[in-house]
Amino acid sequence: MITHIQGKLVEKNPTHVVIDCNGVGYMLNISLHTFSQIPDAESLKLYTHLQIKEDAHTLYGFSSVAEREIFRLLLSVSGIGANIARTMLSSLTPKQIREGIATGDVALIQSVKGIGVKTAQRVILDLKDKILKIYDIDEVSVSKDNTNKNEALSALEVLGFVKKQAERVVDKIVVAEPDATVESIIKQALKKL
Repeated sequence: MITHIQGKLVEKNPTHVVIDCNGVGYMLNISLHTFSQIPDAESLKLYTHLQIKEDAHTLYGFSSVAEREIFRLLLSVSGIGANIARTMLSSLTPKQIREGIATGDVALIQSVKGIGVKTAQRVILDLKDKILKIYDIDEVSVSKDNTNKNEALSALEVLGFVKKQAERVVDKIVVAEPDATVESIIKQALKKL
């Protein structure tokens, strides 16, 4: 497995780069995110993923190990191929994808061209636990807080409160008390609405 390629940058395009490594030119497919991270310097190092199929050996290049890890996680989801994973990394930053999956943001994942509702839900379902295990515990608590906040907002809407008004009040409560339970958030919101 080729884990990285370091050499002279020969060609730079939004979809691929060519790196000369001791006289051998390697073409690496890249995302727009990686393209934006590549300096115009002569020497370049990209982390790689080699995909082997019956009819092709394709190299994908990434500016960081974290981006490559997200790419590989996306490939593990049924219905997500290398082109869709690369499109996701071109449309969203690796951090946005991570946070979107961790918080269950179907709309964010679905905003990528070529991904429908079912595929977005599958991405979240398949990768949420893996994302939460790999990345900081802070992100787990953010996810939990968002769940509590969303449940409290739903309850307040059912009780007849205007969503925008309730959302402002609930946001203030969650900022003041990040570990507040759903019940606590609702009780405090009812006092302020």
